[in-house]
Amino acid sequence: TDPQSASRDYAVEQGRTNPFLHLSMHLTIAEQVSIDQPPGIRQAFELLRSKLGEHEAHHTIMECLGEMLWTAQRSGLPPDGAAYVDCVQRRATRR
Repeated sequence: TDPQSASRDYAVEQGRTNPFLHLSMHLTIAEQVSIDQPPGIRQAFELLRSKLGEHEAHHTIMECLGEMLWTAQRSGLPPDGAAYVDCVQRRATRR
């Protein structure tokens, strides 16, 4: 691996994905599913996994996780776990 990669700027506007953030989100989702926190995330994940496979289910959930974190950051409010699970459930049932 490139030792400079940790200090790079991974600007979304330039179409770059931060590999460290990406891996962290995979690990976060795996942990959330394993302990079902927020409540309902495991069931929503299982539905997605049955349709898309585990890796693609993670990527779909990442979109909702990123949206929840962005909304919390912009609003100054705590992350809304229920809205996050609702987002994942909506995506699981529309595919």
